[in-house]
Amino acid sequence: MAARVGLVGAESDDEKVISGPDLVSGRIADLTMARVFARTDPQQKLDIVDAWRARGAVTAMTGDGVNDGPALRRADIGVAMGKRGTEVARQAADLVLTDDNLSTVVAAVEEGRRVYDNIRRFLVYGLAGGTAEILVMLAGPFLGLPLPLRAGQILWINLLTHGLTGVAMGAEPAAPDAMRRPPRPSGQHILGAGAWQRLLVLAAVVTAVCLAAGVVARAWDLPWQSVLFLSLLGAQLGVVLGLRTRLLTRQNIFLPLAVLASALLAVAALYVPPLRSVLETEPLGWSGAALATAALMSGYLAARITRNAFRQKKAAKTKPRNGASPSRTA
Repeated sequence: MAARVGLVGAESDDEKVISGPDLVSGRIADLTMARVFARTDPQQKLDIVDAWRARGAVTAMTGDGVNDGPALRRADIGVAMGKRGTEVARQAADLVLTDDNLSTVVAAVEEGRRVYDNIRRFLVYGLAGGTAEILVMLAGPFLGLPLPLRAGQILWINLLTHGLTGVAMGAEPAAPDAMRRPPRPSGQHILGAGAWQRLLVLAAVVTAVCLAAGVVARAWDLPWQSVLFLSLLGAQLGVVLGLRTRLLTRQNIFLPLAVLASALLAVAALYVPPLRSVLETEPLGWSGAALATAALMSGYLAARITRNAFRQKKAAKTKPRNGASPSRTA
């Protein structure tokens, strides 16, 4: 049976099917050397899971019976059948397949990777923008900008960037290579694999270009605070577009619409009298608008460049000895 379904290839010592009686006899010294196990009892299933976990492997266990319960609970990921599975197996498992179709696990893994990537992307975007706002407020006075931004302007920036666009980022589709990437290390921090470096670089770039826009606007006798306000908001919108895996994809039309809506509301803050009064802004001419546009493009380019420069490296696969792969228990 194992050969017919492709679990083992040609007859060989390291791909031999090991039965429960073989384990009882103690003939198998290292359980991770075998590929397929058959007719095993609950304790033996636990031993197999423990052997792989002792080697640092992430283990998954599928089952539907009462005797599978202990191993389902012990494994890193227990997968139970929802239709034909017993209540014990379903309660012990981490994942229940309501359709009893193992191919559903593939779709679940892809969805999990999509969600995880979107969380990392939002953290990089949100923390970089927040850090840039703090740095602008701290460094501005040293550059001749006494009060870089007013409280209402900061709140408006956060509302448009972390509110509209931040929510829309959660609907980003999975990357084309999501299922071709090796699993991430189980102990990896959510800002690991280059995410925090990207965060710092983006924060530094956004801070620099926005302060530069404010200083230039002040030198040109423009309403520099409004230029700085629009530049900081525009730079963050540029970053959110640059962080997309596929810029022109139609799978998440909400993000470009959110960016467009945020941009229109940012412009409204400068030209709609009630908003101008509340946010204490002033209309900008072509020169001020050009400085803000340059900040937007700088944020976009910085995000695209850092995305490629700090792309997550593929984790080295931990190969079992003699080329064996994680065991399958029948």
